[in-house]
Amino acid sequence: MTSDPSLAALAEEAKGWRRTIHQHPELLFDLPVTSALVIGKLTSFGCDEVVSGLAKSGVVAVINGKLGAGKTIALRCDMDALPMSEQTNLPHASKVENMMHACGHDGHTAMLLATAKHLAANRNFAGKAVLIFQPAEEGGGGGRVMIEEGVLERFGIEEVYGMHNEPGLAVGSFAIRSGPIMAGGDRFIITINGKGGHAASPHLSHDPVIVMAHMITALQSITSRFIDPFDPVVLSITYVNGGNDRALNVIPAAVQIGGTIRTMQPETRKAVEARFREVVTMTAKVFSAEAQIDWRPGYPVTVNDVAKTRVAVAAAERVAGKGRVNDDYPQTMGSEDFSYMLEKRPGAFIWLGNGDSADLHNPAYDFNDEAIIHGVNYWLALVDQQLGAKG
Repeated sequence: MTSDPSLAALAEEAKGWRRTIHQHPELLFDLPVTSALVIGKLTSFGCDEVVSGLAKSGVVAVINGKLGAGKTIALRCDMDALPMSEQTNLPHASKVENMMHACGHDGHTAMLLATAKHLAANRNFAGKAVLIFQPAEEGGGGGRVMIEEGVLERFGIEEVYGMHNEPGLAVGSFAIRSGPIMAGGDRFIITINGKGGHAASPHLSHDPVIVMAHMITALQSITSRFIDPFDPVVLSITYVNGGNDRALNVIPAAVQIGGTIRTMQPETRKAVEARFREVVTMTAKVFSAEAQIDWRPGYPVTVNDVAKTRVAVAAAERVAGKGRVNDDYPQTMGSEDFSYMLEKRPGAFIWLGNGDSADLHNPAYDFNDEAIIHGVNYWLALVDQQLGAKG
């Protein structure tokens, strides 16, 4: 499919869109520049519907096939950037201070735009292709908000597919697995309330620092002694705050710790939260202190439907060949809010090779423009396969 000269020209055009988006990164739900670019392109392509304003800045395009009635499938990309400073020194580097596309959402958006242009021009399929341009993947849960606002029902979506670039995976190759592919990620802040006092008389206080030290150690027992070692779980304490460095002879009355928990099975996620609460409460009680838990639920486990994974593999193999599609790719403890869509509709999430680039969320990262044509070809193969295109 990559030999089609029109697709090669389209990929080159998409590279320009990608670099424009890269220079103007925006965060979470506040994407006026990016959304305007997407709306303008989709409208110019002649999509049958272009609907904006979902989840504030999300955009949905509907393209009807010319071969009659059929299924409705959705292709989804994410559009938001990250609050970090770029260190690439590239000509198309971010022009916005403390914002950059360090996860490749600029590339994802450009590839789906190119797909829309080709589908709108050819329409050689039955049914409908719905293209979802989603805001706020980076911590805002934009996918969940779009679902709550009725995106799946409003457009009659029956299947959903997502794609993300993967540094370290060769350009032109794909990777996927059925079942859980990315972890659920929850966050927490624990406030430990004790009794402060003079550091010279610790017996007159209930030292929350001691409680904190024991609690951090005890929480690690959840992964080492409560969970099956073949069931991946990560618990990391990433935040510690307490006391005053200008009053080192004072035992504080309260301290805080925080962090994240990653789980790969939905049932394990529930069990770990329950055990976490027990460990925190009982550890504090042992030392005559109290603990308050601010539990911040994150994205669910990303679970690929078994049958739709086979669909995605078949489409990827049409593009790359069997030898360049890994259908047993290792799970990752990162999280992805496409998981919300996969909870509601059957579908699959696939990795697209980004080559030897800096890692995601790294200030030196840049999406590899050589990957664009492979991503577009994958989307087109998927539509052809699921909606019965001819030729």
